Amino acid sequence: MAQNGKKFRAAAALVDREKRYPISEGFALLKKTVETRGTKYDQTVDVAINLGVDPKHADQMVRGAVVLPHGTGATVRVAVFAKGERATEAGNAGADIVGAEDLQKRIEEGFLDFDTVIATPDMMGVVGRLGKVLGPRGLMPNPKVGTVTMDVAKAVRDAKGGKVDFRAEKAGIVHAKMGKASFAQDKLEANFNALVDLVMKLKPATAKGVYLQGIAISTTMGPGIKLDTTEILARHR
Repeated sequence: MAQNGKKFRAAAALVDREKRYPISEGFALLKKTVETRGTKYDQTVDVAINLGVDPKHADQMVRGAVVLPHGTGATVRVAVFAKGERATEAGNAGADIVGAEDLQKRIEEGFLDFDTVIATPDMMGVVGRLGKVLGPRGLMPNPKVGTVTMDVAKAVRDAKGGKVDFRAEKAGIVHAKMGKASFAQDKLEANFNALVDLVMKLKPATAKGVYLQGIAISTTMGPGIKLDTTEILARHR
C-alpha cells in the first residue's frame, strides 16, 4: 500500500500527531508533506470536521452547500432535469447533460457519467423514480443544497464554479473537498474558512455540549494534520 512507502513515512514524520496546529501553520505543513510525498498527479485536499451531533436525529443533521471562493480544481460534470425554457437556460449555463424522461431512461439503463444532478421542482416526480440509483451515490437533488430549483442556470454555474455539498455522516463527521494540493496556501485557507464558517453557522439548536470537537486536513496520499479550533471558535462567539 502507498501509505507504507518510504515517501509516505517521510511525509508523516513531519507531522506531530499529538499537536493541534494553528490554521496557517497546518496548511503550510500540508504543503510540505505534498513536496515530501510527491505524486504524479495533483492530489485533492480534504477536511474532516468532527461535530458533537447525532445525525440519526433529524433535528441534529448538519447539511449544506458552499461555493468555495477558489473552486475545487476539479472538472464537474452536471446533469440537469428540466424542460422548455429552463432546459435551454441550463444548456446555456454549461450543463453537460440536459433532459427529462429521456435522461431518466438513460440513467436507468446505466448512464452515470456525471458528478452532480440538478432538477426543477416539476421534474422531481421523474427524478424520484431514480432514487435507488442516485440516492446511494449522493446524487439525489435536494432543495436544501440548492439542487432543486427553478434557477437552474445559477445552480449549474455554482456547481461548475466550485460548489461543495456536505452532510454529517453517522458518526457526526463532515468530510469535504477543499481544492487541490497545487493551490497556493492562501487559496486553500480561504476555501477552508468558507466551508468551516458555514458549518459553524449551521449548528443545530438541539446540539448539546461541544459542537466543534475537532478538525483534520489531509491530501489524497498524505497524512492527516489536526488543527487547533481556537481561531474558528473565536470567530463564532
